[in-house]
This record gives sequence, C-alpha cells and structure tokens, in this order.
Amino acid sequence: MPTTSFPRAERAWRVWATARQLVNGVRDGAFRTLAQRIDGGPLHRCPPVRLLPDGEEAFARMQAAIDAAREEVLLETYILRDDKLGVRVQTALLQAAARGLRVCVLADAVGSLATRGSFWATLESGGVQVRHFHRFWHHPFDALRRDHRKLLVIDRATAFTGGMNIGEEYGSSIRRRHDAWRDTFVELRGTVAGELAAVFAEGWDRARGPVLPGLEYVSWSEGVLHPPARPLALNAALASRWPFVAPLTARVQRQLGKRRDRRRGRQVRRIAEAAGHDDPAVLVVDPRPGRGQREMLTTLVALAAAARERLWITTPYFAPPTRALTVLAAAAQRGVDVRLLLPGARTDVPLARHAAHGAYAYLLDRGVRIFEYQRATLHAKTLVVDGHASLIGSSNLDFRSFWLNAECNVLLFDDTCGAALERVYTADLEGSLEITAAAWRQRGWAHRLGDWVARAFRWAL
Repeated sequence: MPTTSFPRAERAWRVWATARQLVNGVRDGAFRTLAQRIDGGPLHRCPPVRLLPDGEEAFARMQAAIDAAREEVLLETYILRDDKLGVRVQTALLQAAARGLRVCVLADAVGSLATRGSFWATLESGGVQVRHFHRFWHHPFDALRRDHRKLLVIDRATAFTGGMNIGEEYGSSIRRRHDAWRDTFVELRGTVAGELAAVFAEGWDRARGPVLPGLEYVSWSEGVLHPPARPLALNAALASRWPFVAPLTARVQRQLGKRRDRRRGRQVRRIAEAAGHDDPAVLVVDPRPGRGQREMLTTLVALAAAARERLWITTPYFAPPTRALTVLAAAAQRGVDVRLLLPGARTDVPLARHAAHGAYAYLLDRGVRIFEYQRATLHAKTLVVDGHASLIGSSNLDFRSFWLNAECNVLLFDDTCGAALERVYTADLEGSLEITAAAWRQRGWAHRLGDWVARAFRWAL
C-alpha cells in the first residue's frame, strides 16, 4: 500500500518546508517519496515516453494505437466533436469493435453537447459502448461537476493523456492551419497504463457504465471496488427469514464505502512496476470533485518549492488561489527562473484572460516572467522543473479544475522528457510576447477595472 500521506491540516506548508530542504530538489530521491506521500498512488517505472506537442502527430499515433489494439480501447474526453477528425476517430473505434474488442467511449454531457445524436447512435449500433458523464437527469445536483479528462488507454498497456479534446482545432498542426490550437499530449507505456484504465473506470462507473473486468478503482458512491465487485454475502436462510436485512446490509455497505472513499481517496492497491530512485518514473495525479484537489494543489506547491533553477508553466486559464501566486513569487524571489506562458488575444475565454491579468502586477513585481502566446489559441497544460520533473495533463490553474472537474495528469521524472518539454517551451516563447512590469503599468483604467473584476470573480469562471 502507498505510504501514509500528510495530515490535512497544514499539509501544503509542511510539504513546502520539506521540499525546500532537499539538496538536489526534484532530482533528489526523497522528492519522489514526498510526491507519493502527497498523492497516495504508486510510482511506476516508466519506459521512454513520447511527447506530442503537435496535434496532427498526436492523433495519427492515437489512431495507429487503436488500429493495433487487440483486446480493449478506452476513450475518455470532455469534447468529442462530429467533425472530420471526430469521424476519423469514430471509424477507428467502429473497426476495433468489429474485430471483437471491448470499446468504451466516455464523453462529458456538457462538453459534447453540440455533437449530434446520430454520431453516438452510429457508435452504439457498431458495438461501441457509449456513456455521457453527468447527464442532467442522472445527476441534477452535480451539473457544475464535469469530466475534463482526456484519456485513451489501449489494452491497458499503452496510454495517451494531456489537454487535447477530439476536434479539428486540436488535431491540426499550427504549421499548416492558422486556426489550429496549440496543445500537448504524451504517450506512455507500461504499468501506468493499467492505472489510467482504473482512472477511466471511475468516470465510467459514475456515468452508469457496466463493470470493466479486472480493474480496481474508487467508485464515487461505494468506495474502493475490487474485481469482481460483490456485495456483502448474506446467508440464504437468514435472508428468507428476515427479508429487510438485505437492503439494510446494502445501505450500510454503501455508507461505509462513502466513508472509505473520503478517507482513502485513490489509495487502492494497483499493480505497478516499481521504479528505483534513478529510473525514469511516472506518478498519476487524478483529482475529481470531492477528492484529490488538495493533493493536486499540494503537488504544485512541492514542485515550486523543490525548483532550484527553472520553473516553466504553460496554461490557458490562469486564475489560481492567492496562495498559489505567493508560492510562485516566493520561488522567483529566491532566484528560480519562473516563467508563465499564457494566452494572448487569441483566447476562447476572454474573461479568464482578464482574471489572469488581475495577477500580473503582483507576479511581475516579484520577478516572475510572463509571456503571452501569439501564434494560435493556447490550450496546453504543462509544467517542467529543472529539466527533470514534468507535469502534463488536463488541469488548468483555475477554480474549475481545482474544485469542480475530474482531471487527469501525469508527473514524470525523466531527463529526456524534461529536456524535450523545455525545447518545446523555448520554441513557444519565440512566438510569444513578453509582458514587462513597466509596460504593464501603462495599460488604461478600463483594462485595469476589467482585470480587477474578473480576478475578484475568478471562482465563477
């Protein structure tokens, strides 16, 4: 089982103090232990990963993986469009189902609301199992809680995750299309793919999908489920004599499961090929509504505290809690090269950009460098520390990702991946405009007022 995590009280600041003391920062073997203590999940030995910062290449590799699948294809996404790219993916899924594979598609009911019903009907008629996360009539009181994960798992041996939804704007190269979005995916192999299948099973369970065999995961309502999931055994004679005992037993089991879920989070026993202190390794960080947000924030705090030379962040929606700004400023003030790559005028959520603007002055005055991307609509969510620790996934640095969405991220400890991510970051900066403190002070009062209002209401964006 994973090691005991920090107590909830003062967890972030205790982690900050611990990470600051590590001589080698994120390269220190103790930092990996610290990250595991925060999240509670296993650290997987990681075969070489492939960074996919180009949408065209990413979807070509994903389609090839689906075509090569032998047993199972699990696809989870916030947006699945019925455009040309969506139809390509649909065709690959149908072909996999026709080969006799188990093919499951989980799409968010709000994110994919514009996709026509005929698209889903075609999938289902071809043998693909389809579910929609948090349909209003299934979970009317959870309408704000969305499935923002982007995940493809093939045969529980290969997995893709990152920030890309399934739509033409994500699957095109910015070198070829002016309207393409800039995003990042990563391809992983090994036992981590099995854990990402269990992450998929959580959302699938919530969307009322049938049980997936051979997976242990955390049910939203019943706690940790072990394959096969069975109710508490009840003696047949006892059940016939006192029929009211069966539903009472089931109710008690559900309540105990909920308590266990809150207490243990995602700390379930999963198969992991253990990684040594010097081996490339990966840790899954998968918050969801009601569980994991505190761990995600604390992981970010640990990374900032352990940074010794560079902390480079890319995010399309930057509206974090004030404490997160303090952490970034503290890192910059002790000499770390802290950079934020954020959207320029080509953004799909202007209010979110204004909310980010509301924090610029504070960060710039404390040494954080800020760049706004100009080449395309920025949608990548990455972080790289000292060319060694890389965080890639679906989480934005905003209220919705921290507290309302189900997300999926991977924390990689690998020099090769870290160096590749830094090269991509440097290339992105060539197409960006740096914001300086002097220039920022010259903006007009109307802009200042809009920034202040958006920042004040960042929790509602």
